[in-house]
Amino acid sequence: MPLLRAACLALLLAGPACADQPIGADEFDAYTQGKTLIYGNDAGPYGIEEYLPDRHVRWSFLDGDCVEGTWFPEGDAICFAYEAYDRTQCWHFYHADSGISARPVEEPDGSALYEVSRSRGPMVCRGPRVGV
Repeated sequence: MPLLRAACLALLLAGPACADQPIGADEFDAYTQGKTLIYGNDAGPYGIEEYLPDRHVRWSFLDGDCVEGTWFPEGDAICFAYEAYDRTQCWHFYHADSGISARPVEEPDGSALYEVSRSRGPMVCRGPRVGV
């Protein structure tokens, strides 16, 4: 019985620490694959991302303009490289009440993004701008 109590105490003590660990690449892929997630922050809706096969993504700041990209693991972070942006963006993803949350690696105390909703449907993107 003392061994059982010790094991239960160890699990209780490890629980919150484990919950604060970033989600790994395999778990992130399993969670996001084939889904479209809308993210928000404390200021309100932020953006939408569609997770496609082979770690491809499509992102929009909810304005109908979409950018294509890919994601890849880097240490315990998930990084995104988009065709339209010069810089790679890396985030730590965590389990949250509403699904997942994310914090930028470069600003760990910065504003977090939270999953607001998810679907299996594709994003709606405007077509190419003709004559612009």
